[in-house]
Amino acid sequence: MSVPMLTKMHMNGYDVLSVNSGPWRVCTKGDRLGSFGSREEALAYAAALPAYRARSGRSSRSHKSDK
Repeated sequence: MSVPMLTKMHMNGYDVLSVNSGPWRVCTKGDRLGSFGSREEALAYAAALPAYRARSGRSSRSHKSDK
């Protein structure tokens, strides 16, 4: 039984990873955005995307009254 090998990087707020020398994937915490044959292609794709920041659970609106 072999141990899985994970190679992981971060670019522009996205995870760029490969498992067992398989395809390179560009992901957020909940979504896979793309799969690529080389690390360079995956990094270029992640660099071309807008910067990613995970949303906080808070609402952007204020619930205070105007007194």
